[in-house]
Amino acid sequence: MSLKYTEDHEWIKIEGDIATVGITLHAQDALGDVVFVELPEVGSSHEQKDAIGVVESVKAAADVYMPVSGEITEVNEALQDDPSVINSDPLNAGWFFKIKLSDASQLDALLDQTAYDELLKNA
Repeated sequence: MSLKYTEDHEWIKIEGDIATVGITLHAQDALGDVVFVELPEVGSSHEQKDAIGVVESVKAAADVYMPVSGEITEVNEALQDDPSVINSDPLNAGWFFKIKLSDASQLDALLDQTAYDELLKNA
């Protein structure tokens, strides 16, 4: 299992050919209290960098992007009922969706922890 990040502040946890996606702590902090989340449809396929969801807070709304190309295999239905889970646990219980990877080589272009920390320092 490995964890990668996008420059748009999504995290992606890879386990075999399935990846779990959510927003980073930095993104959650910037948004503030999350009040609504729009998730993609299970079974839909998307290309890397497609905007496929929305997260709204009391301060702002932000698109959620596909970190890699693939098919949505599962969404976190609990977020529909209680989007505040993203505030309390964005890196675990606050995950957004799972993807079946269609091109694992795209993972190579994502940031590791060190590169993501550097991105935040220079933001």
